[in-house]
Amino acid sequence: MNIPKILEDHVLWLRGDPAGIQANLSGADLASADLRRANLRRANLSGAILAGADLASANLTDANLSGANLCNANLRFSILADAILCNADLTSIDLSGANLCNATLSGATLSGANLSGANLSEANLT
Repeated sequence: MNIPKILEDHVLWLRGDPAGIQANLSGADLASADLRRANLRRANLSGAILAGADLASANLTDANLSGANLCNANLRFSILADAILCNADLTSIDLSGANLCNATLSGATLSGANLSGANLSEANLT
């Protein structure tokens, strides 16, 4: 899987370029991947394995992360506004300073998560 190419094509897709392709990383094994500052806005990461991944300052606005494994992942200062994290495993995740405004976290596991300074306004935590 060529992650840099997928990210490049995704940015083109976000810009409306006909050569672009929406990132579909559903079920992908991205454990320990370096995705710092990646633009994954509106990407499909449902069921992806992102355990230990570095997503610091990444843009995951409106991304689908339902059922994803994000154990021990670094999402410091990332943007997860309107993201779907239903039933995601967020055990020991670092979300300090992250923007989770209007994110859906219903059924997500948050044990040991660092949420210091995170924006959880209007987030669904049921």
